[in-house]
Amino acid sequence: MRMDMLDWSGDILALVAQEASALVDLLCKQNSGVLDRIIALVEPKTLDQIQSLTNNRDRVSAIVDYFKNSDQKLCIWFLSTVCQYCDNIPFLLETTLVSIAGYTSGTNFNHTCETDSSPSQHAKRPRLDHLQSYTDALKSMIMQKHESVAQAVVKNIHLEDTWVYLRHKNPPRGKDRTIQPQATLDNHEGEESEHKVSVESLLKTTSRVVMLLGQAGSGKTLLVHCLGRDWAEGSFPSIHLLFLLEFRQLNLISRNLSLKELLFLFYPASGDIEEQSDAVFAFILSNPEKVCFIFDGYDEFRGKLTHPEKLESIMDPNKPLPMIDLLSGLCSRKFLPDCTVMVTCRPRDVTDMFGSPGFITCELQGFDRLGVKEYAEQYFHKKGEELKKKAVNLLMDNRHLLSMSHVPGLCHICCVCIDHLFSSDGYDLQLPASLTQIYMQILLAFLKRIDGGVVSGTSPVQRYRTKIVEISLLALKGLEESTIVFMDTDVSPELQDFGIKSGILTIVKRTHEDGSSGYGFTFMHLKMQEFLAALHLMTNQNITESQLKKKLNLKTRWTTKIDPKSIFTDSLHLYVCGLAAEACTSNLVQFKGTEGATAWVQKRQAAVRNFLLGLAGSTSQTGPKIVELCRCAHETQDAKLARAIGSRPQFELRNIRLNAVDMDSLAFVTAAADQNVCLDIGGCSVDLDCLEILPSFKNVDHLIFRSRKYDDKFAEALCGILSQLQALRQLDFISGGLTDVGAAKLARALKDLGRKCNIFFLSSLSLSNNSLGNKGLKKILDLLPNVSSATSFVLENSFMCFRLSSLTQSDVKPVYMTKLCKQLVKCENLLDIEFSHLKLSNGSVEKLMLILPEMSSLQLLNLSHVDLSTNGALLLIRSLADCQRVTAVELRHQAEAFIKFVPEKAEAAICKLTEYKLCKSNVEKLSRILENCPHLSELDLSHNLLRDEGVKCFVDYLPKLKISSSVSLNGNRMTQVGALHLVDSMNTCEKVIAVEVSAINIVNKYDLQYYICKANLDLFLSDRDHPEKFSPALKSIRCVGYLVDCKLVVCFVLLLTLIFMCYSLYLMYNTTFVTFFSFDDCDIDGQHLAPLTLPFQKCHALQDLRFSQLRVDRNSADFFSAIVIFILYVLSQFVLGDRGAAVLGRALQSIFLSSLYQCSGWTAARGRDLVRGLVQCVLLAEIRLDSVVLDEEGITILAQGFSHLASLRRLSLNNIRVVTSETFVNGTGMLCLLTSFKDFRQMEEIELESWRMGDGGTYELVKYIPLWTELVKLSLSDNNVTDQAGEKLLAALSHCRVLQKLQLSKNRLGQACAAKLAQVLPLLPQLTELNLSENQFGPHGSLALCEGLMSMKALKILHLTSIGSSDLVGVASSLKHCPSIEDISLSWNGCGDSLAQTLAEILPLCTKLKRLDLEANNITTAGATVIAKCLPSCPSIEVIRLWRNPIAKEDENLKDQRLNFSSF
Repeated sequence: MRMDMLDWSGDILALVAQEASALVDLLCKQNSGVLDRIIALVEPKTLDQIQSLTNNRDRVSAIVDYFKNSDQKLCIWFLSTVCQYCDNIPFLLETTLVSIAGYTSGTNFNHTCETDSSPSQHAKRPRLDHLQSYTDALKSMIMQKHESVAQAVVKNIHLEDTWVYLRHKNPPRGKDRTIQPQATLDNHEGEESEHKVSVESLLKTTSRVVMLLGQAGSGKTLLVHCLGRDWAEGSFPSIHLLFLLEFRQLNLISRNLSLKELLFLFYPASGDIEEQSDAVFAFILSNPEKVCFIFDGYDEFRGKLTHPEKLESIMDPNKPLPMIDLLSGLCSRKFLPDCTVMVTCRPRDVTDMFGSPGFITCELQGFDRLGVKEYAEQYFHKKGEELKKKAVNLLMDNRHLLSMSHVPGLCHICCVCIDHLFSSDGYDLQLPASLTQIYMQILLAFLKRIDGGVVSGTSPVQRYRTKIVEISLLALKGLEESTIVFMDTDVSPELQDFGIKSGILTIVKRTHEDGSSGYGFTFMHLKMQEFLAALHLMTNQNITESQLKKKLNLKTRWTTKIDPKSIFTDSLHLYVCGLAAEACTSNLVQFKGTEGATAWVQKRQAAVRNFLLGLAGSTSQTGPKIVELCRCAHETQDAKLARAIGSRPQFELRNIRLNAVDMDSLAFVTAAADQNVCLDIGGCSVDLDCLEILPSFKNVDHLIFRSRKYDDKFAEALCGILSQLQALRQLDFISGGLTDVGAAKLARALKDLGRKCNIFFLSSLSLSNNSLGNKGLKKILDLLPNVSSATSFVLENSFMCFRLSSLTQSDVKPVYMTKLCKQLVKCENLLDIEFSHLKLSNGSVEKLMLILPEMSSLQLLNLSHVDLSTNGALLLIRSLADCQRVTAVELRHQAEAFIKFVPEKAEAAICKLTEYKLCKSNVEKLSRILENCPHLSELDLSHNLLRDEGVKCFVDYLPKLKISSSVSLNGNRMTQVGALHLVDSMNTCEKVIAVEVSAINIVNKYDLQYYICKANLDLFLSDRDHPEKFSPALKSIRCVGYLVDCKLVVCFVLLLTLIFMCYSLYLMYNTTFVTFFSFDDCDIDGQHLAPLTLPFQKCHALQDLRFSQLRVDRNSADFFSAIVIFILYVLSQFVLGDRGAAVLGRALQSIFLSSLYQCSGWTAARGRDLVRGLVQCVLLAEIRLDSVVLDEEGITILAQGFSHLASLRRLSLNNIRVVTSETFVNGTGMLCLLTSFKDFRQMEEIELESWRMGDGGTYELVKYIPLWTELVKLSLSDNNVTDQAGEKLLAALSHCRVLQKLQLSKNRLGQACAAKLAQVLPLLPQLTELNLSENQFGPHGSLALCEGLMSMKALKILHLTSIGSSDLVGVASSLKHCPSIEDISLSWNGCGDSLAQTLAEILPLCTKLKRLDLEANNITTAGATVIAKCLPSCPSIEVIRLWRNPIAKEDENLKDQRLNFSSF
């Protein structure tokens, strides 16, 4: 509110009413003497009423109400008294009161009360005068800055019509929050939104931090100066003081400054400097919400903002601080917490801002097509109508120039370039094809300026070549030293004159640390400085090719807070590539200016292109780097390079902004490809105008858009160019914001296109995971008749896919299901239908089943993750009887589920119904349905909680069912009673020929209660009426998880006898019978084996006998000797005493052992006997001797024996303990054992955990790993491997292309090893498990891992526990590229809420994730809440561990049972 603009004579009563609350608060704090003076002004009648009030606040309120309703003169006297006698008046209220006092000075009030004359009110006036005087001066300085910046502006800037994309992540609301973000930004708390707002609106809401992003040339500097201009003109009344500072100027300050010193250094006070600055700074401290700071060009700042955690909790604005800490304190609200801060920078460095309260990010939109035209018309306005028309048409019709002109700065450059070309060559123009070539023309235009456009005999390049060499060297020096403002001592007088006359350099005012002023020089734009630096690199003899290649590192647009602050340049590599184009050769030769220059220049250009060709062949490039590589190729205009980059089958772009230049470059590359490619754009911000470039993507046959950003408007813009996408065959518009409105427009566009072309060109259209309702679905379904009837319609493999998923998580009504199915019936081409993540009522399923037999083209009905009742599932199983084409029905409750069809009648069918809760009535209903399925071969009813009652019910129905092969009843919580029902089925049902029973605990002998574990029960069935057609079904018998005693062995012998009796007829026709017998997890010792000797001797075909957890003694050895002749053994998890080890060792010398693993219990002395026998088993394929105890002689025997085990494929010697000298363990002994590995050629798995082998052992192992090309698992955890040896190990693993599991936890691997791993991981496409826990990768190492993880499509398990980095945001973000991931551990890393926020964004994309471990991090309740909110979109997740985090577990938002806050 401007004091000098108020007319108090008409507003005083209204003003008192407005400030009534503040006046009451003030008067309640005053002493009784002040109130007595004010009460004396009240008339007696009212005074009695007021004094009768006992509550002080009520009495004060009544006083204020009295004067509010009094006459104007009395009201003025009241306010004057308040101003004169009250203490601690709030500054803004005091401003108003003193101003009123000034207005009423000299007024005579005739009142009966006695008043004192005091000058105190006049003593306050100078403070306000100082503030007003400084404010006026500040506005004048801001206006001068604006005039300096805007003097060459072609078009007037209207902030209300200049747009930015606003992205706001609303922070969770705490109880102590006082900052209220803009109301329109609070709709989706915790989520990121993006929408357009005007630049003007950015300062309409105060008390927040605004990051204004924009690429170079987007107009950030101009716009913030326009904001300053508008403030000075009164556009933002809530901001009393605005300070605009440039980072390029702040770079020049080296000493510590206080906030006060900083502000008055660049905006000094005038007059009585000390008194004025004190008054102004006092206002700033007491009214921070009225102050705005704008910092321009953070990307040009040499420092990097300090993280808030490293700053003091409350900072003193009067304390001198380093410039970095001073700015960090403002941006992170460590002082002046309610002030408004705006920072401009290029997009890369936005992550430094740390998300202060009220923090928002916005990005400049740039010109749309109309904006480009208006700017060009304005630029050429004074150059004649004919030239203007030709120039504007040329700009608008040239796709390359138009795409670059979407950036305002580049639009200006393009206009200058066209103007120069017209003035030089008339109208026969050779237009530049790249940004580099445009800058080349700009440079030539600048050189032409020096002579005033007069043409002479020599070219400008020849005349000014030495100056160009000098100024290009200055440009490169500036980039390398991060210098933008050059002192006059850095630039020779001759070069100053050349630079100013040409326009390449501009003069800028400098402010020194002591407050004095000077002048410096900058390039007309950073882009020009980068271009000239690139020119120096490409023409200077002293720059080697090696130095040149170091400048060609591709920039990524993905950044994290741990990234070092990048140099302000981001386009140097592009200009180097652009100068490698053949079109620039002649100009480079002129700049080189020496004999033989042509050959030298061409060689240098070839070096750049060859380096880029090498990058093109890399498979590890991320999306942002692929875009940068395409930009480089576009600058070179090299078709061979573009073809090499375009050879990749898919361009996967994620979470970056794609501008018109990016799209143009991608189009250049894909058009040069000699194959069709897929363009997968997910989460990228794309201006609608950029879609107009899509028709230039000549070879893109598969186009994917996946993000909520892609809404109805986006779909409408896409519709406009669909007819021009000639190669397009698949369109996926998934996980977006498409509603019925957008779907209708898309359907209409596709229908019109099909009618116009008489061809429907799409073979696949996917609209999964949008916000479609039934109306939108119907519009899409209306396309199907057009598809099936198109005469010239050709689909790849005559196939079409129809997907329907996530229809706003609602029920598909029966009436709509009928309409949908009737449309699908009309589709004559082979069809897949996908319903996923929907809710289907029984009525809808019934309608589907009625029409299902009519869908003759249907191949697959996918019902995964559908919310379906048990009765609905039984209705689907009825399709086995209703539709003879059904070959499989597999339904898993709210998980994978589908029905498969064959073209004709199915000969056999499979039915799987799992993880439902089937009661007895359900079993009866299911059985009656299955009675009508004559071609059923397999039935799987696993994990349905049938219990004994349900099993009995099913067995009773079993004779009526026509099942030809097997029934599985695993995991149904049955006891031995249920198992006996199944065994009894061998008598009651002729078709049962085998029963498989596993993992059932026996009856407790004391209380006769059943203790249920997991039950695996299978029935094998065959056709007893035709025994000659028997398939040898019973070839294996498994006994799993029995706690065996003698009674159970007797029962088992009886069972075997029963089986042999039942199969007497079968044995007449088959002599093979049982070939495999397994006692998995059975607690067995020698006494249990003796009764089994005779039954096993009758199994003449038995070849494979497996035991685990066997305690070997003399009886066991006798058993093995009795049945030894033809049997191949697998022995695992033995518990051997010394005697058992010796006995087994002798027995092993006479049997055929294929596997021996997890045996323990002996001493080192007896271990030698076991090893001696073991190495005689020449057929041994697997050895697992974890925790084995051996002495020096045992190790030597084992090492020598390995040379005879040529068939060994799997070796596990984890935690091996050697009882001998320490020297032998750490030196020759282990190396001797590792050296013996040289004879292994077929190794598939090797586990050597806890050997502590160190680098020496690792180097020995590395010699053999490249030979193990079939290796699928390697475990070297806890081996003291350092970075140096780790790099060698990973290089060797690059030869193991089928590796599936890699365990390297508990080593000393660091940043170098992480970088190597990022290179190797893309070479291991089958890797499913990666454990790198308890290493010290640090922040940079964890970031290096990100690029490797992005290529891991098969990865299921990733453990990164305690890896020495608290910033794993990049790692989390990369997981969305791992579609198979199931288990993630990021525990014990101290990560904060930023990790939680990123996980909340990517978890819905990890559709197979089951377990996430975040134990022992620093995630707060707010972070956990963000994760909890995403869980409804993550049905696969079973548990998220959040133990040891500062989380309030009782929070209402954290009730999801999958959030676990306790230890496992």
